[in-house]
Amino acid sequence: MAENVTTMESSEDEDFYDASESFLDVHDEEGTDTPPQSDYVPPIGEITVLSAGQEAVSLGLRVGYKLQVDYSCDTQRSSIIMEDNSTVEVEGLNPGTEYTFSIIRIAGNGNRSKAASLRVFTEPSPPVHIAVDEVSSESLSLHWDIPAGEVECYIVTWCSEGEIVQELTTDTNNLTLSDLKPGVCYSLQVSVQLRNGKRSKSTVTSAHTKTQLESLLEDLGLEQHYTEKLSLSTVLQIDKRTISDEPAKCNADLPWYFLKKLMMVNVTARNVKCTSVCESTCDAASENTELDFDDLFDILHSGDMLNPLDIITALFLCSDGFVQQEMALKMSMCQFSVPLLLPNCDTKQCTLMLWAMRDIVKKYRPQSLLESKGFIEDRIVVSELPMISFVRLGECSMSKSEILNKLLCNSQQYYDTFVHHNMECGDSPRRISNGLTEITWYLPCGNKNMDIFSEPVAVANLRGDIASCETQFYFLCQTSAAVFVFFDTLDSECELLTNLHTNSQIFLVGNHQSHRFDKDALKKVATKLGLTKDNILLKAKHMNDADFVKNLRKTVSNVVENSKIKMRIEQMADIAHELGIWVDEDSSECQTAKANADAITAGIQDILKYKDTKLPLQGQIWKDLTCLEKEEFRLRNVGSENIEKYKSDLQVQKDNLRQKQNTYDMSDAMACFIKAISSPGIERCYFLKWLRMNLDNVSREKLSGLREQYKKKCKDSKNKEEIKEIDRQLSNSSLGTEHFFREMGQIYEASVSLPERNRSRLQLQHLPKLCAQLLLDGFPLELVDGDASNIPLRWVSDVLSQLNDLVPPESKIRVATVLGVQSTGKSTLLNTMFGVQFAVSSGRCTRGAFMLLIRIDEDVKKELKCDFMMIIDTEGLKSPELAQLDNSHEHDNELATLVVGLSDITIINIAMENSTEMKDILQIVVHAFLRMKEVGKKPKCQFVHQNVSDVSAHEKNLRDRKLLLQQLNEMTQAAAKMEQKEENKSFTDVMEYSPDTGNWYIPGLWNGNPPMAPVNAGYSEAVYELKKNIIQTFGGCESSANDILDFAEWTKSLWNAVKHENFIFSFRNSLVADAYMRLCTEFNKWEWEFKKEMYTWVTEVETKMSNFGKIKSETCDMSEFLSDLKSEACTVLSEWETKILENLKKYFKQTEGHVYLVEGYREDFANSAKSLRREMESSVINQLTAAADIRQGMTEIDRIKDKHTTELEGRVCALIEQCRGKKIKMTDRQLDREFDKMWTKTVNELSFSKQNATNVIASVSFYLRANLSRKGSRVCELLDKKSLQDCGLVPFKYTAEGLYNKFKHKISRWFNIEDHVMALQNIADCVIAECTAFITEKMERKNNYHNTYIQEILHKIDERLQSSKDAKRDIEFEVSLKQHICGVAARQFQKMHEDFLRDNDPYRCLNQNKEKYRADFKDVFHERDQCQKKAEEFTNRCLRPAVEDFVSRFLGPDIVGEMQLSFEFSTRMHFQFSVLLDLLSKKDFEDYLNFICYYEDYVNKWISDRVLEHFSKGSTTYESEDRHLQSSIKSINDAINRAKKEKRGNMKEFIEDVCQELSGKLVIPKDALDAFMILNNATPEQFAHWLTVCVTEMAEALRKTFKETDIQLKLKKLHVKPQKELFTKVIGCGKLCPFCKAPCEAGGKEHKEHFTSLHRPEGLGKYRWTSTNKLSTDICTSSVAGNGSFRCSETNGEYHPFKNYIKIFPDWKIAPDGSLQASDYWKYVLAKFNKEFAKAYGAEPADIPATWNDITYKKAEDSLKESFNVK
Repeated sequence: MAENVTTMESSEDEDFYDASESFLDVHDEEGTDTPPQSDYVPPIGEITVLSAGQEAVSLGLRVGYKLQVDYSCDTQRSSIIMEDNSTVEVEGLNPGTEYTFSIIRIAGNGNRSKAASLRVFTEPSPPVHIAVDEVSSESLSLHWDIPAGEVECYIVTWCSEGEIVQELTTDTNNLTLSDLKPGVCYSLQVSVQLRNGKRSKSTVTSAHTKTQLESLLEDLGLEQHYTEKLSLSTVLQIDKRTISDEPAKCNADLPWYFLKKLMMVNVTARNVKCTSVCESTCDAASENTELDFDDLFDILHSGDMLNPLDIITALFLCSDGFVQQEMALKMSMCQFSVPLLLPNCDTKQCTLMLWAMRDIVKKYRPQSLLESKGFIEDRIVVSELPMISFVRLGECSMSKSEILNKLLCNSQQYYDTFVHHNMECGDSPRRISNGLTEITWYLPCGNKNMDIFSEPVAVANLRGDIASCETQFYFLCQTSAAVFVFFDTLDSECELLTNLHTNSQIFLVGNHQSHRFDKDALKKVATKLGLTKDNILLKAKHMNDADFVKNLRKTVSNVVENSKIKMRIEQMADIAHELGIWVDEDSSECQTAKANADAITAGIQDILKYKDTKLPLQGQIWKDLTCLEKEEFRLRNVGSENIEKYKSDLQVQKDNLRQKQNTYDMSDAMACFIKAISSPGIERCYFLKWLRMNLDNVSREKLSGLREQYKKKCKDSKNKEEIKEIDRQLSNSSLGTEHFFREMGQIYEASVSLPERNRSRLQLQHLPKLCAQLLLDGFPLELVDGDASNIPLRWVSDVLSQLNDLVPPESKIRVATVLGVQSTGKSTLLNTMFGVQFAVSSGRCTRGAFMLLIRIDEDVKKELKCDFMMIIDTEGLKSPELAQLDNSHEHDNELATLVVGLSDITIINIAMENSTEMKDILQIVVHAFLRMKEVGKKPKCQFVHQNVSDVSAHEKNLRDRKLLLQQLNEMTQAAAKMEQKEENKSFTDVMEYSPDTGNWYIPGLWNGNPPMAPVNAGYSEAVYELKKNIIQTFGGCESSANDILDFAEWTKSLWNAVKHENFIFSFRNSLVADAYMRLCTEFNKWEWEFKKEMYTWVTEVETKMSNFGKIKSETCDMSEFLSDLKSEACTVLSEWETKILENLKKYFKQTEGHVYLVEGYREDFANSAKSLRREMESSVINQLTAAADIRQGMTEIDRIKDKHTTELEGRVCALIEQCRGKKIKMTDRQLDREFDKMWTKTVNELSFSKQNATNVIASVSFYLRANLSRKGSRVCELLDKKSLQDCGLVPFKYTAEGLYNKFKHKISRWFNIEDHVMALQNIADCVIAECTAFITEKMERKNNYHNTYIQEILHKIDERLQSSKDAKRDIEFEVSLKQHICGVAARQFQKMHEDFLRDNDPYRCLNQNKEKYRADFKDVFHERDQCQKKAEEFTNRCLRPAVEDFVSRFLGPDIVGEMQLSFEFSTRMHFQFSVLLDLLSKKDFEDYLNFICYYEDYVNKWISDRVLEHFSKGSTTYESEDRHLQSSIKSINDAINRAKKEKRGNMKEFIEDVCQELSGKLVIPKDALDAFMILNNATPEQFAHWLTVCVTEMAEALRKTFKETDIQLKLKKLHVKPQKELFTKVIGCGKLCPFCKAPCEAGGKEHKEHFTSLHRPEGLGKYRWTSTNKLSTDICTSSVAGNGSFRCSETNGEYHPFKNYIKIFPDWKIAPDGSLQASDYWKYVLAKFNKEFAKAYGAEPADIPATWNDITYKKAEDSLKESFNVK
């Protein structure tokens, strides 16, 4: 590539030579030889260009000297010096550039030779980084980087199979190659041509053009799915396209647009077109309105539209077998043709779509069944029908497909079965669908006037020229009764036709109107084929399409009627194999699955016998179990028998039935079934589909025969019994996959009753996971067994639990359900709406309820707030089959309540004209909605009116909608009356409903008369609008979606509740319980924050009051100060009340945590907050008043003390001066004598007025009389009978008044039965204990007495008596009780008052400080430095007590707060659970006895033990104490520093400043402070220093004390008693169950409804049978469900039904046992300690039901957890 020339500088004109061809001789200037001279250096001789690359040149030359090489070009100049070397390497050159090299020899002495020159071209750079992109089937684009050098152009050459296809020159670095062949590998060469004429080497790459299929798949965005096939779950998932009306904007949208429409059976699905293309075409036309014919024609022919057939072919190629099957089914419903042979234009292979058509079932009535009105129903692939095929040879001017459409449709009912040229996009060129063979069927309806063909016929249509689709053509010739060949012109030889060997009739269909028509050629071909005149159909020159179709139809009819060739599509598989055509069923998975399914169904002869032998567990045993389960809940047949014994017997019967189930060996059919569904995913899906189809076939055949028998028997009225038997068989002859899953569920449930380690049980543990995986794959799962009307709860729960493990954590689901009358198209509605596959075939209706899971795509999860949608399909209400049963209405109610409760939206399907039936349905539905409203669920509903097609339906039915609402209101009132919730007056009270937005009008399903009618487009569109509304409603739901475990819990709780007769009062749900528990926990936190804040506030205020006027005189008096504080207290209380109510409001606004379920309790908690505020206000005002009055009372005493202190200080100072005046040095003994004299004299001279004690007893008596003043005149008589001083001296004992009552009480005592006397005695004991604790607490404070104390005691008594109003009491009881308590209180408070006066007596206080005064006197006399001593004294006597008191005041609330963080004190229910669990673990009878008989005492002790246990372990109290200690120490140090800054001149002012700073936090003892201030000569600066040191030492000493002090000692000193606070919290309202005395656990104090989680056998509450004296085993949760009665004082001794207990005890809710195991805890306790309880109660042991003895410790523990919803 390099051109090189050497020159000598000897001549002016340079001659150029190729250096590679000649060598240079060195000449002198004259051109003669010059002899060598010593200073002469000869020039370079020979120079050879060894190589010339893109950036380097290598030169070869003769050596002997050092060399200087200069080289240059237009843009570069440089030189190098080289030592003696034969090769010169020059690098760093520019590619494609001419360089001049000048080489000089240099001798050792520096002399130089003449220069030799050489020109060399470097190699041009070829293009680099060639990239191929935008590859299509006919074009591709290249681009590359621009190389170095001055590029003139690029030469691009592409070759195929070694031959150059074309060469192009371009001046840009990119090029698009067009007119390429699809699927060809091209070699691409790119070289560079420089401006200097040099050309680079070529850079070579290769590219493979896409095939037509690859190109189309790329356009459609389906290339990924060609290998990873589309699955049904992907197709059916809900995404943005599902809920958007946006049309397709690009080609990639088209397949999804088609699928979306097709899955909803919309007949417009094939009308696929991109709006962007359409809009751009229309825009171009509208922009320029001038008449330009060229543009006009361009516009008419522009647009890159895709042919619908290409899209359909592409989707079939990219889908798995199940999507293909679903597409074929839906296409058939739309009366679209479906693929028979699917071509692959890449592989030139086609596939027989046998599997895809397997699920198509057709019904029709041939002429033979016209009179009998019978019909044939069969799968189309096994129907033996003649097939007529239509093909095209060469180009054809007639539209074959359009002619076929006209052939198959009558004038009244036209539709496009085949896509044709004149359809939307039908004229777009086909890219991959040539060779597609479609099939459709004409099926007669039995009406001669409407049927085109009297017999069924299959019609096949081959797309494309048979010359290029020979395989498909040969296939059709061998499978068809006749083949119609459309042509315009024929080749006279036409070997394709003349060489045919087929039994099919050949018909030639020509267009004589075509100019290419050749009559002679037709004659020759017809002759060769031996065709008759009847085998040639020509469209004559003056014949229109209608006439031509008429002739064609006549010909086809003749063929159909006379054809002997009939073939099932199944049979065509053999022919396909012979021709090398693939069959889609040939895959190993499909064949293995088929074999497994056939093995199960092959032996079915009699369905009823098959069920009994192969599926025995779901038969009578399961139905008997169902009856027993419902009887356990309803107790309708208990009669006079003991309820618990009856329930125990029922449990034994259930266990026996489960044992009976376990005696059955698994049938071979079930073993095969379980093995098959355990196979890998795709094979399992094939198996289930095969099995379903096989079973449908069997059922269809059986039902068809039974119907025929039924018809014959009905003709004779004598055959009543036989008709009845056939009717029974018709009801029970359905057999589907659900029966196998049902059996699997029963096998699993029976195995669960076996011991945990049993081998059989362990072998079956995997079954729920198998079902869960199927549910996740989109298979429907039976929720309610329609035959037994029951849910196998354990099976369903475990399946859902496994499903929860399979999906991502915390996946949420929304649920939609359809309810309505049987056979009104509910399943069809859901199938159309969501594209799913609920069973609608086999002539049988849905039984029970089925659930199906649909995925939500990632792009709409946030919008819809869920991850999956659960669709529930239900059996029809008011079923004729069930109507004859007595409990049919009950069955409908159960089903409706369950599915409405599970749903977020319920679709009520109304498709009837019978108003009576409609009312029945509405009543059932309204009943379900009312029940849901009462248990906290708020589902939404949509009423769907089917078969309403008028466009003005919505307007015209305004009156109907009003009538519907009126009926709904009537039904609501009726249902409310039945459910005893009569406050619900209208339907809108029950749920949100608008007549305008809650009603949908949907036209009929079929557009015309089946079987040839397509689905009505109006039906699909209306259902689509409903679907959008439902999905949008999901997105707008305020409540959070459930997760799968929540759904399982709702299923369980709803079904258990519907088993009871009274649903609302029976409903128990762990989600509701959990939501209620969370609400209680939150409210308790707010309540405690309120209490703690108010306690802190009161403590601070009391501190200020205690310090009021102590240090400095105040600017206002105490009454004014108190008034301000009361006002401030009201403000703080109001703020906190508002804060709690706001918190409550915010809590109910959140969407998580199922808060909507506890909306009904909102008012209770709001009232509790208001009640708490009232209580706190009363308490705070009383404390403030008491503190103010006590401080006011101390003022006079303090004044006297101050006066005495001042007098004494003066006397001591005088004594000091006197002693100092003596000239002798006095000893300490002398000083002591002088001090004693002075002290005695001073004390004798001071006046000590005696403090007169208040008569507390008189004060208490006054308040007692005031309290009872409104109770009548009898009260005064009773109060006058006994002086208050004489009351309370002996323990309180209430006795009955009157002979009858005394006798009755004596009888009760004999039988150890609690009568009203004992009940009142118990109440009195509790009240006395509470008041005694209050008195003790006040006594421990050592404060002065205040009248508010007795007022609080009387308030407590009144509160307790009011809360115990169930016990009948007389005025004598109340007066005697109050006298007793007030008598005790008066004496105690009198003593407390007198002790307080004694402790604060000025004389006593003065003498207490005598020794301190003596020491100070000596120090001052001797002029000792008092700073350190006084600092220690101030710290120890003033600060330390104040700090200890401060810590003690705040430690109590800290302990309460700490304990409330623990599980057992978080809520009342958790507390009850913890106590009961602790009792269970201890297994101590005495503990149980104390808990039951002395509940409050036991709970008090239990709480104390827990507090001691909790704080004995660690350093929690120390941490709290240290925190408060640090706070107070910091305040003290801050006060000292501030006082130092004031720079006071004397100690008194300094101390006053310090104390004033601390007055808001610490209560410094005034006596100690006054004593400290006397004779203090310390300097403030030195004192402050030592005080700081002493405070630090005090802190360390206190820390040590805190660590070493026992927790019990600490608890005794606390102002706030943690045990008392915790007890008040957990005891709640204090109400007990009216039957078993279990305590109420409801949160807040002002709840309207009392409840407890765990009721007890009544024997534990001392109840026994009067006839036998045996303890009763009845539990009120069972009694309220039974038919028994009770009587008590509230019923005035009259018997009252337990079921209606609510009328007597309206504020108690006693829900029947939700699980029947809930009360196992107390059953276990009574069974274990039966004899002990009997002995303690003086009764005979109870007759323990047999099953109670089987309850283990573990079961008791589990039942406790279940009852309290503890996981």
